Amino acid sequence: MTDVFELARDGVSVVVDAAHPGLPRMLHWGAALGIEDDALETLGTALDRQTAPGTLDAAWDATLLPDEGDGFSGRPGLQLRRSGVLLRTRWQLDALTHDETQCTVEAVDDVARLRLRVEIEVVAGGVVWVRAVLRNHGDEPVDVDWLEPSLPVPTTTSHTLTFDGRWSREKRPTVSAMPPGATVRQTRRGRPGHDATTMLVASVGEPQWASGSVWGVHAAWPADTSYRLDRVTDQLTRIGAGELLRPGEITLAAGDEYAAPAVAFVFSADGMDGLAARTHTMLRARPRHPVSPRPLTLNTWEAVYFDHDPARLRALAERAAALGFERFVLDDGWFAGRRDDTTSLGDWVVDRTVWPEGLAPLADRVHELGMQFGLWFEPEMVSLRSDVARAHPDWLQHDPRHLDHAAELSWRTQYVMDLANPDAYAHVFGQIDALVGKLGIDAIKWDHNRDLVESVHEGRPGVHAQTLAFLRMVTELKSRHPGLEIESCSSGGARTDLGALSVCDRVWASDSNDPVERQDIQRWTGLLLPPELVGAHVGPAVSHSSGRATDLSYRLATSLMGSAGFESDLFALDEAESDRVAAFAGLYKRLRAVVHSGRTSHPELRDPAWRVTAFTAPEAAAAVVVAATVSSLEDARAERLRLRDLAEDRVYRVRVCDEIGTAQHGWIAPPWFSAGEIQLPGAVLREVGLQLPTLWPVQAFVLEVAAVA
Repeated sequence: MTDVFELARDGVSVVVDAAHPGLPRMLHWGAALGIEDDALETLGTALDRQTAPGTLDAAWDATLLPDEGDGFSGRPGLQLRRSGVLLRTRWQLDALTHDETQCTVEAVDDVARLRLRVEIEVVAGGVVWVRAVLRNHGDEPVDVDWLEPSLPVPTTTSHTLTFDGRWSREKRPTVSAMPPGATVRQTRRGRPGHDATTMLVASVGEPQWASGSVWGVHAAWPADTSYRLDRVTDQLTRIGAGELLRPGEITLAAGDEYAAPAVAFVFSADGMDGLAARTHTMLRARPRHPVSPRPLTLNTWEAVYFDHDPARLRALAERAAALGFERFVLDDGWFAGRRDDTTSLGDWVVDRTVWPEGLAPLADRVHELGMQFGLWFEPEMVSLRSDVARAHPDWLQHDPRHLDHAAELSWRTQYVMDLANPDAYAHVFGQIDALVGKLGIDAIKWDHNRDLVESVHEGRPGVHAQTLAFLRMVTELKSRHPGLEIESCSSGGARTDLGALSVCDRVWASDSNDPVERQDIQRWTGLLLPPELVGAHVGPAVSHSSGRATDLSYRLATSLMGSAGFESDLFALDEAESDRVAAFAGLYKRLRAVVHSGRTSHPELRDPAWRVTAFTAPEAAAAVVVAATVSSLEDARAERLRLRDLAEDRVYRVRVCDEIGTAQHGWIAPPWFSAGEIQLPGAVLREVGLQLPTLWPVQAFVLEVAAVA
């Protein structure tokens, strides 16, 4: 076994150098090299700027966890304290094992009495996962300030992409020139937040969808995170991530260990579309990835809000089934006293004043109609006006010194239930577990509608413990009820990370059902998540979050870009609209196999008014294209649409899907668009393209592409 080795899969590799004292160094992360062992040994010599005995004025190549003692002038990868004083580590390699795709490093610091285990694995899609566990073998406690793995990227990288946002406008991309020095972007909300970084991407030039080299990092943790960029003058540029810990949040007593959240590193030489393809491939290869068709869902929230009437909701379910829906989700308002959002969270008992026979008649009717039944919960939250809060005020998770000012900590008149408290956990779990078993619940919409402010558990910062309890509860519920699916919703898209997706089956991308906003929200959520994991619903004609009015065809087209559904009152539809919704249900069921298994790409157009997303099936046998405008076009003649993922040697039939309605456009339209169908060779569609119609603002159409030869 050589001291320098390559871990590689699906065209990506990491080259690890264990030939020096201390932790192994990371010589390369990017395109797979595929070279022999002797060449790898020579590579170490070719890249090293040190010769023994090395000195700090020629710093060593950085490890996964670079430190000041390595001559690293950026942010340390690991910071520890003992008795309040910085603890400086000197790691010695104790054991190292590796094969073609993964390695495990065991290192010790005998003076500090610490042990570190780091696992590096290149999985399907070429995604590199790094997992680290720190254990205290000493008699004195050790405080962990942070543990943040990082990998090198070329110094030619010049720009960064991160994300910002707010409620109902998540995943707002921010591109900037790469700053010098050590830079950190952090989330301090107890959840990733609507303004979550989500992914830090380094690129050569501004990142493009279809071309260029990009390197991205994502912390798989559904809470507070730190994303780091180190561009220091005496090292390769590095990007990394980890959990943000408050001081004193993690203290390791003798024998205790801290398992840091897993961090995913993604490289692509084919732009952001290539990066997304790698994360989608990785997620789809998981043993627990959903394999059944993603059901067309009706959620009742924007149809009835808190106005629950059993007869009306039963009729709504029957209407949904008649139109082709496959899942019916009863949202907030079903539990005792819940007539508005100021009360009753934590009392997960059916309101018998509204539902005198309970929810069983509705659940049974939904199942009789051939649909799945879903129910809304917000398990991590509690209202002061609730039986559980009155009986157990100590179960609320906030600083006990501030109890007299508890009302000041309200967020949407709700508080945090301390699920790390075993009694509180048992209470919440028991109530949900009983309802799932009794009603045969198929799906849970798991909401989380506030930040964790001054989160405290047993006198320490409580976000870490609360997050572990959330992950444990979801895992336990799914274990107790095989087949149960759980959607992660956090006042929309404030918790749409791979940590949440390690236990959940879908995310709710945003509380905004404005399809114009959704075009970008879903586009950028898709950089990390494939469309089958992203809820995308049709709202009412006038969006409840923005007040914007849009055509039904535009809302239907946008919903096709994810796991489709409706969040509106089906009884408000006229006869023509009802027929169109029924036709859309059939279209979604026909196209979802392509959308939910294919490669997602974004044909690049010059005009900023266009939003075009293509989904191309494996082997390029078929494709679905959603084309939309978010404003008026700049040119009188629109551009040509090129579908570069199609096969050159095949002939394709391209059909305009009139099931959703007709997109409005200028008085001159391309003949193929007006005719509704055309056949062309793949080489033409790839290189020459189709003349796009001059769509009016906020219009959309869908293309179904199928190989005929």
